[in-house]
Amino acid sequence: MKELRGRTAFVTGGASGIGLGMVRAFLAEGMKVVVVDRNDALIEEVRGLLQGSNPVHFLRVDVTDRDQVRAAADAAEAAFGRIHVLCNNAGVSGGGAVADPDFDEWDKALAINLGGVVNGVKIIGPRIVAHGEGGHIVNTSSMAGLVPLPDEGGCYSTAKYAIRGLTESLRLSLALKGIGVSCLCPGLTRSRIMEGSGEGSSMARDGDPDALFNTMDGAMDPLEVGEAVVRGIRANLPYILPHSEFRDEVVALHQGIADGFPVDQEVPPARLAFEQGRQRMTEERRHLPVLD
Repeated sequence: MKELRGRTAFVTGGASGIGLGMVRAFLAEGMKVVVVDRNDALIEEVRGLLQGSNPVHFLRVDVTDRDQVRAAADAAEAAFGRIHVLCNNAGVSGGGAVADPDFDEWDKALAINLGGVVNGVKIIGPRIVAHGEGGHIVNTSSMAGLVPLPDEGGCYSTAKYAIRGLTESLRLSLALKGIGVSCLCPGLTRSRIMEGSGEGSSMARDGDPDALFNTMDGAMDPLEVGEAVVRGIRANLPYILPHSEFRDEVVALHQGIADGFPVDQEVPPARLAFEQGRQRMTEERRHLPVLD
């Protein structure tokens, strides 16, 4: 989708960090933007920051509540008409380690980080398809969805890896409708996600200000990520990867996966034919054009 001016974007977690970076980038393109967040204080702060900008509408929404998401979609359409760009970005840090026996923080974090994306896709996605004007969906994963985090980052990586799979499948599905889909995988970006906020435990390590997950030194400006998202939408990129420092690590990780396959296995012809047919289908869909 190359023409953004005058179209409407719906951004969850839009009142801070990467979400706000996307909001600002979309406004700079002449879009109408619906800023969705569940933090009233942040909404009021951003309302003042964006005063005098292009049309912008604020909605307080808990993305884990499907009725609230449906009501927000209705309110967005009432304010600006049809939604063209959906950014499922709301997220929190924490949730705990995979081997931790606690379920409470784990369930809360997954409900937001993964469940919120599912709710946005399944509630707003069909509206974008139905209006027939084209559109694009951006799901925020993370470099933690490509390069796993250990220990307290286990729940976060679980959600972010799942978002990758969801987004890949969605991209193949919506290609038939001319709708673009991208997976956003940012690295270290100036954000409030690591401050904790009472919405799941923080990945920051208490009492250690120099710990790995506490630092924001050298973190990318969220607006830079937002501008990368604009470019990704226009190019219909499957992955939007703003942080080049991860490239070698990701290549090595996936080479390790490739190296795990047997090299001298005789595959039964019927099984091989089945998989080749599936591969042809997915490759065809990957190259279908989107509606402009």
